[in-house]
Amino acid sequence: MVNIIIKPSCQQLIVLDDARELANYSISTGLNGLGEQWGSECTPRGWHIVRAKIGADCPINTVFVYRRPSGEIFTPTLAQQYPQRDWILTRILWLSGLEIGKNRLGKVDTMRRCIYIHGCPDSVVFGKPSSKGCIRMHNADIIQLFATTPIGTRVYIEP
Repeated sequence: MVNIIIKPSCQQLIVLDDARELANYSISTGLNGLGEQWGSECTPRGWHIVRAKIGADCPINTVFVYRRPSGEIFTPTLAQQYPQRDWILTRILWLSGLEIGKNRLGKVDTMRRCIYIHGCPDSVVFGKPSSKGCIRMHNADIIQLFATTPIGTRVYIEP
């Protein structure tokens, strides 16, 4: 069985088939650390599943707003026009918590918090926390992960 393991301590996303490592990616998790509370901008811990995959046929650097392509393609010029935007690019794997009271339902619900694994600008520094709670990846990496990850894949975010 294939699982995705997110290791915030070393900013790595690992794809495992049983105990065999299939892929290893550098990521960026929440700048505010780990946590599940609504509005915290922390990365939630525990078991999740990939509930939805968004952007399958979109070009690289497609900009998403509320999980829909905005019609924009990210460029440095666009970034200068909107310096405060939290860029969600290329592909989205939308996570849903599996642990009631920990990351599912109420004020800790990962899906309602819109926590994704997603692409981001090439200028983002990986290997250190910097997101608003999501798991950021290089665009080429999220394309590869997206192509090999079915809906329902289990994702564990380590404490």
